[in-house]
Amino acid sequence: MTSELPVRRALLSVSDKTGLAEFAGRLVALGVELVSTGGTARALREAGFTVSDVAAVTGFPEMLDGRVKTLHPAVHGGLLADLSNPAHVAALEAHSIAPIGLVVCNLYPFEAAIGTGRNEAEMVEVIDVGGPTMTRAAAKNFHSVGIVVDPADYDAVAEAMEAAAGTIPLAMRRRLSAKAFARLSAYDAAIAGWLGGESEADEVAVDHTVWRTFGGRRILEMRYGENPHQSAGFYAAAQGGGLAGAQVVQGKALSYNNVADADAAFMAAAEFAGAPAVVIVKHANPCGIAVGGSLAEAYRKALACDPVSAFGGVIALTEALDAETATAIAAIFTEVVIAPAASPEALAILAGKPGVRVLLSGALPDRGALTVKSVSGGYLVQGGDAGGLAAGAGDVVTERAPTEAEWADLRFAWRCVKPVKSNAIVFAKGGATVGVGAGQMSRVDAARIAVWKAADTAREAGEGETRTIGAVAASDAFFPFADGLEAIAEAGATAVIQPGGSRRDQEVIDAANARGLAMVFTGMRHFRH
Repeated sequence: MTSELPVRRALLSVSDKTGLAEFAGRLVALGVELVSTGGTARALREAGFTVSDVAAVTGFPEMLDGRVKTLHPAVHGGLLADLSNPAHVAALEAHSIAPIGLVVCNLYPFEAAIGTGRNEAEMVEVIDVGGPTMTRAAAKNFHSVGIVVDPADYDAVAEAMEAAAGTIPLAMRRRLSAKAFARLSAYDAAIAGWLGGESEADEVAVDHTVWRTFGGRRILEMRYGENPHQSAGFYAAAQGGGLAGAQVVQGKALSYNNVADADAAFMAAAEFAGAPAVVIVKHANPCGIAVGGSLAEAYRKALACDPVSAFGGVIALTEALDAETATAIAAIFTEVVIAPAASPEALAILAGKPGVRVLLSGALPDRGALTVKSVSGGYLVQGGDAGGLAAGAGDVVTERAPTEAEWADLRFAWRCVKPVKSNAIVFAKGGATVGVGAGQMSRVDAARIAVWKAADTAREAGEGETRTIGAVAASDAFFPFADGLEAIAEAGATAVIQPGGSRRDQEVIDAANARGLAMVFTGMRHFRH
């Protein structure tokens, strides 16, 4: 069913006119007739080309404010005919329909319109109908028709046609078809997401409908994935923002692991919006989080939590990077720094470390945004974990209530434990983490590791006592037994915050009371797998 006929007629209808004139010129040089619509036809004529209007082909004028132009048998017959099928060719001849061998179409820029403040009626008018329909028809009929949806492909298609007397090789047509269907899928996903409210800034319950679409545009082709034998790419969703919307202002190309760690750090930093805060991440887990009177103070406090692990880490900031903080960051090896903005002085300082990747996002990410995780054969989809502990919330379940200072550290620790992989225990004191136990199969081991890390760091710093003495601790989920709580108490912590909800809650409460600890139940769990 394959047709290897040269392209004699091309239909061009594009929103993005980048490279259009140059490509059209190469088509004309190959003897290709140009058929076009609206603004594309005007652009081609202004460039000096002879163009046939679609209305002349269909014998029917554009109508409904341009909503109906190409939806006509004279167009779609020429697109869908299998030219290797004599019956299809006869049908075209019977109805005086000329085949179309190439479609060049990119769609109304719906994704770019998201978040621009347009009202619903205006957004609806940016939903393309004719373009996707033509694209789908041409892509389905790739054995007879070429479809180009990306200006980046113009040169390759033109070169192939020039080398083959105007014919587009079947292998290329198949690749172009696959790309077209992927583009349509991403486009439709953006529309479905907008209609479903996922692009709205306010937090709404995620509508887990029967059908779910995902789409994105590759913004970075990576050398490899988590490991050198794995391939990888970074794709931006239609709604943009967050890490995918950040501008890389210096440094080597981002790796897969850089992006994963930067996202973990940036999402953790978003927990502390409105305050100078710094998060340092290594292998997707925070190894230091702190708030301070300035970013520089917050960075020093965060680094002090675990300076060994911070080597080669990723740093996320809640505020514009300043010169003092940049100077401190430049003192050790850092893979990535991401911030909403940076001063010229700060950028000049980090320019002296050309290996450091610096990303500027313009804003902190949305903590409530939809999250997607691939599993074998499918996807897990959920709303983001934007839950927090409001002022005055939390139930004191022990005989002793937290002091005012303990309350401040407990609320801080509760925000810090959320981005740590489960099972997670975090010790905090004075607005900084001092020990982190992450990703353990048992909660008591997470507690022991957090204690050990704090003690080891204290010894390396020449401190006389472990930093957990007088600290508070947070647990991302309940203690199934009292042993985890006991390990925290033995380390010198004075207060604990946890969700509660275990069958052995009373046993854990009794253990806290026996040791004089204050304990708060939040009623909210923060598992992170």
